[in-house]
Amino acid sequence: SNMDRAGIETMLMNYYRHIDRSKIQFDFLCNKKKPGAYDAEIKEMGGNIYHTPGLNPAKYPSYLKCMKKIFEENPEYKIVEAHNGALGVYALHAAKVNHIPVRIFHAHGASITRDWKLPIKLVCKALLPSNMNQHFEAARCYFGEKVVERNDYELIPNAIEVNRFVFDSTIRNKIRHDNHLENKHIVGHVGRFMSQKNHTFLLDAFAEVSKRDSLAHLVLLGDGELMDAMEEKASNLGIKDRVTFVGNVGNANEWYQAFDCFVLPSVWEGLPVVGVEAQAADLPCIFSSAVTREIGLSNRAKFIPLTEEISTWATEICNALQQNVRNDNT
Repeated sequence: SNMDRAGIETMLMNYYRHIDRSKIQFDFLCNKKKPGAYDAEIKEMGGNIYHTPGLNPAKYPSYLKCMKKIFEENPEYKIVEAHNGALGVYALHAAKVNHIPVRIFHAHGASITRDWKLPIKLVCKALLPSNMNQHFEAARCYFGEKVVERNDYELIPNAIEVNRFVFDSTIRNKIRHDNHLENKHIVGHVGRFMSQKNHTFLLDAFAEVSKRDSLAHLVLLGDGELMDAMEEKASNLGIKDRVTFVGNVGNANEWYQAFDCFVLPSVWEGLPVVGVEAQAADLPCIFSSAVTREIGLSNRAKFIPLTEEISTWATEICNALQQNVRNDNT
């Protein structure tokens, strides 16, 4: 959509900051004109940001026209890499008809969101193989077992700047002081407010935690279309004063220091980078069993089915909050 602080966007920025930009330059194609949190940094590093007319199928002729103009004005482009799931076929098809030689599809999600766009996404998914010629991704999800068996894909491990996330008690104390969270037992979560991340379940679980632990406090980083609804739900549950909605911030690495445990009850995930970050900060982590087990990088990671009772989740969260020894694990 735009270059805001979300999973794919943050992953791209992690690589963009470290590549040799005298040899390779990233420019960014966004499908919404809303400014993104990373826009200024991209421009400082020499990148351009383009905006398409959007992904409405009815606008596809104007989308193609827009892309044709971009390619004509920038004949140096040799690679187009699409990151927005099945809808990436829009950019890949435009690249194909404009004779861009390298067309990469990337994804690290393990499922396709089942919303009102699902029929469009399924059509787009079927068109992906004929419009790309490289794939770096969750191959099984998008292309099935045969692609995996043939090893016809490139798997790139997700990388983070570990030193930004290792535990630092000075940062922890400052964040907690600045946000009036001293002496609290903080349950942390980082994720966009969308159905996949399952905030409604998290709030229900925390409501039970709050009954058992008078010092428990929930901190939510991120924004998105369901944020207002989740603020209303917190109010209806009677826990509004025990939940902090931080929003979209550039110092998530510092907030991990302030947490006492990290909870990610997603309905589905690929390999969530936030889980890697949380474990780099030596946090006890509770993931739903819908999250790939590959995220269990430390012995402080636990997986619980979403079918378990809320009381079970609350018990595990309370137990995690008591594991208050943190180390710099570099």
